[in-house]
Amino acid sequence: REFEAEIRFYSGDDPLDVWERYIKWTEQTFPGGGKDGNLAAVLERAVRALHGQQRYYKDPRYLNLWLKFGDCCNEPLDLYSYLRSQEIGTTLALLYITWAEALEARGSFRKADLIFQEGLQRKAEPLDKLQAHHKQFQARVSRQTLLALEESPGGDNMGLLEIAEPQRSSLADLKGRGKKKVRAPISRVGDAVKAMNPNSQPLASLQLPNTPSFAVFDENSVSGPEIPTLTAQSWPAPPVPRAKENELSAGPWNSGR
Repeated sequence: REFEAEIRFYSGDDPLDVWERYIKWTEQTFPGGGKDGNLAAVLERAVRALHGQQRYYKDPRYLNLWLKFGDCCNEPLDLYSYLRSQEIGTTLALLYITWAEALEARGSFRKADLIFQEGLQRKAEPLDKLQAHHKQFQARVSRQTLLALEESPGGDNMGLLEIAEPQRSSLADLKGRGKKKVRAPISRVGDAVKAMNPNSQPLASLQLPNTPSFAVFDENSVSGPEIPTLTAQSWPAPPVPRAKENELSAGPWNSGR
């Protein structure tokens, strides 16, 4: 009641301080969470009350409030994208660390690394903390890669950077061969190449007429770890917190059968 009264009749110049103390008190009083503490509802009220106040966009307290609210949402990745589009916390290392860890937990290592790279390019503070978390992330990914190679068949005979022998290329450009009877090409690799007759000559390739060609997208050929820029969009309502209790209006219980 004291916090509710302070929020209702607050007349100071830092309303974020009241919400921060209110949330800390709720976490300490109800460490197990649940409907008694109702932390998700308090966080939702806080982000609504402080929405649009750009003076807090670079404040670590404000970002921490948003990240705690993201833990109560069904899809926190959408919330992180929204924060970046609104330039909320983009100068702070905590945003990129939390975002990258969420992606890493889902196995999206490449996207997690791109988030780290974006934070490093923006020189998010504290920069040394961001760099340390990025190095730890790279070490974890390297260990997982080495373990995967050791568990795979023949992994002991092939190093991480060793060049393997030629393999058949998937989704390659198929061109018909033959003048009268068109046949699909045969790509031989390994011992099959040695078994071929060295005196035999390959047939002349002939592309079928009126055959539309298509290009296969290769994500490895994309230049630079650029992240698409998100445009700021209107925000009618915050994401819905998960495990939200039913909010039914009170009524008589003996009216129905």
